[in-house]
Amino acid sequence: MSRRPTSIHLRFPEVPKIIPKIPGDRVIDVGSEWRTFSNDKATKDPSRVGDSQNPLLSDGDLSTMIGKGTGAASFDEFGNSKYQNRRTMSSSDRAMMNAFKEITTMADRINLPRNIIDRTNNLFKQVYEQKSLKGRANDAIASACLYIACRQEGVPRTFKEICAVSRISKKEIGRCFKLILKALETSVDLITTGDFMSRFCSNLCLPKQVQMAATHIARKAVELDLVPGRSPISVAAAAIYMASQASAEKRTQKEIGDIAGVADVTIRQSYRLIYPRAPDLFPTDFKFDTPVDKLPQL
Repeated sequence: MSRRPTSIHLRFPEVPKIIPKIPGDRVIDVGSEWRTFSNDKATKDPSRVGDSQNPLLSDGDLSTMIGKGTGAASFDEFGNSKYQNRRTMSSSDRAMMNAFKEITTMADRINLPRNIIDRTNNLFKQVYEQKSLKGRANDAIASACLYIACRQEGVPRTFKEICAVSRISKKEIGRCFKLILKALETSVDLITTGDFMSRFCSNLCLPKQVQMAATHIARKAVELDLVPGRSPISVAAAAIYMASQASAEKRTQKEIGDIAGVADVTIRQSYRLIYPRAPDLFPTDFKFDTPVDKLPQL
């Protein structure tokens, strides 16, 4: 009697699929390289750092800076240093580096962010390479570029604010501003009263209600054509003065003028233009501490 062969089922453990890893492109860190030389007893500072790469310079600012020599081998028979850092950087790069440092210093004084500094550096590089402003001081060009960058980034500053942190006169910054716009064939948005209102009110420590009222007053004054030919800064200052006088947080013309950078007489001139229509300028939900008919007439 023959037996029917039985089928045998074998189970093998599943082998996980191995996906080979493909090495990616090599990434080079162009940031600052920190090194320590703690074993060097002769140096005062054991930590040294190299500058990060600067794409605005011709060589990327990857040149070597030689430290000050301390031994006899560092000097010739006349006592002069054998190694000079001036040879490692071109004159154009040196001029741009000095301008970049001045731009950073000015921006830090008025608390401007890094993106403003970067845009200013790019503007200065374009102007410097075009050589379209020959005869103008680099500090004046840098100040004008900072003014343009602020307006292009939507955080405009007044000429007086830029002048206060630079060593250049307001007139010279204004001249360079016009020449740069023409040379680069660029433009900036027109400034409005709303561009300065928040900052001015914040510096004056005014509450949100007064700031909103001043913004409404300035906007309505422009819409009703009450201040033709007047600077947006002077209109904003006059609106802040009117709103503050109607509230419990009153501010004088001098206090507002010091923050806005305008004279007291300028505020009075703009205020006199909008005062006759004062009832129409305030928002409907404004809580008056001083009635409209009791506001100063100046």
